Amino acid sequence: MAYVMPNYKTKKALKEALAAGVHVAVYQPGLGYVPQFGYISLEGPHYPASHTWYATGTMENSRLVKVK
Repeated sequence: MAYVMPNYKTKKALKEALAAGVHVAVYQPGLGYVPQFGYISLEGPHYPASHTWYATGTMENSRLVKVK
């Protein structure tokens, strides 16, 4: 699972930011990598808060472009 930066508290806030054209960074803590193209699993908010949302995102050219 990967995290997004800034640390959105809800999936709705993340979707609204993407729709507004905000650049959202994606990072994978620990082992693993962030794909340049394809699908990625996301979760938030970051530790130490409890994860309250999970999503599948689409990466294009190392940029998050869509969230389901």
